Amino acid sequence: MIVQPVIIAGGSGTRLWPLSRSGFPKQFLALGSTETLFQKACLRCKSIATNLKSMLVVTNEEHRFLAQEQLREIGLNEAHLLLEPMGRNTAPAMTLAALQAIEDDDPILFVMPADQTIQDSEAFQEAARNAVQLAMSDSLVILGVVPTSAHTGYGYIQTDGEKVLQFVEKPDLTNAELYLKERNYFWNAGIFVTKASVWLKALEKFRPDISSATQNAWRNRSVDSHFVRPNKEAFNAIPAESVDYAVIEQLPNSDITINMVPLDAGWNDLGSWDAVWEITKTNNDRNALSGDVISVDSRNNYVHASSRVVGLVGVNDIVVVETPDAVLVADKKRSQDVKKIVTQLKLDGREESDLHRKVARPWGWYDSIDEGERFKVKRIQVAPGASLSLQKHFQRAEHWIVVKGTAEVTCGDKVLTLTENQSTYIPLGEVHRLSNPGKIPLEVIEVQSGAYLGEDDIVRFEDKYGR
Repeated sequence: MIVQPVIIAGGSGTRLWPLSRSGFPKQFLALGSTETLFQKACLRCKSIATNLKSMLVVTNEEHRFLAQEQLREIGLNEAHLLLEPMGRNTAPAMTLAALQAIEDDDPILFVMPADQTIQDSEAFQEAARNAVQLAMSDSLVILGVVPTSAHTGYGYIQTDGEKVLQFVEKPDLTNAELYLKERNYFWNAGIFVTKASVWLKALEKFRPDISSATQNAWRNRSVDSHFVRPNKEAFNAIPAESVDYAVIEQLPNSDITINMVPLDAGWNDLGSWDAVWEITKTNNDRNALSGDVISVDSRNNYVHASSRVVGLVGVNDIVVVETPDAVLVADKKRSQDVKKIVTQLKLDGREESDLHRKVARPWGWYDSIDEGERFKVKRIQVAPGASLSLQKHFQRAEHWIVVKGTAEVTCGDKVLTLTENQSTYIPLGEVHRLSNPGKIPLEVIEVQSGAYLGEDDIVRFEDKYGR
């Protein structure tokens, strides 16, 4: 049986702010590893069978170049990216994958979130293969995590052997402790295995509105050499719903079989900073420290320092996450509430909810290192062979100073070549472009001046990245 791996990579990860932001969410972060959570999920799926189709990745339009670059880094250039123009939760995302997969045949979908960790690869592979075997008989299979504690933050699956009896919402502590003792309750990991046709049949049965709306967006899709885009207007009309609420929780006692395979492989969904602390190596004081951190008489803490020294004295059970533009300090037991900070930032209209100071772009990145009234200073890096769009700004002028590499600068009808320590000026309203014709990264200091310096003051005339 052919297996179609599907990675769902569309979440925003607000509980891991300020490292995770909507412009660079947690699945694309490397937490305690050289590989990101997204890359680990892709490699994990690649190992489950020998008869695999090319991977399908469902992600947000905004994150397409992040996903593409991280796939390239691990040698999965053949993966297909299905781009959601806006978030509509996991049921439409899984349906897009099923519609793509079923065009050639009817493979078994192995659907996995991009933001989880699994420590025991062999145990995962065994559970995955068992799930694929069960799915061959037209059942929908879910992986259930063997619980290690009376956790109140997860949904539970009640089983009778392989058969799923019911799904239970996140319980209170009393019920969670009862479930742990009874040994036939498992955490819902959000990993689903089923034939594409079985999923589409189940969705049509329980949520025909999602089914028809998603198929409409799919019929009117656009395809280029890199990406598949469902129709934006039609996709916006799809009801937002999770796989669980739309279909999975309706299946017990229906005419569609649902089974569960136990997963005992060190699973964690990294839904909050205390969960990150649980999987991170700690010192003798049970502190998980990353970056330049000095700890004195402090225990059971998680500290991530990105750009400066962080000192702790006499504190226990807290989370400290430092980035160049934001610092989080939280009681570790209340780390689920970090999302409230993000909500407040959004209400206040602040960029820190969405963007880091250093922002990834398909051509490289920029870092806004200083800003004041009528000026902004950026450090820009352009990858070899890459270029910014041909563009102009209505409300700002720009000065560029090359500090590393070679720059090809288009300014009006002139094309200049600049090397280290050389500079140029882009007048307000002038059409311009910055390119790197060299073989090493190009680094430029950009000084903007003007009445308005927002990122939305841009008109693009040509762009090799389709923006």
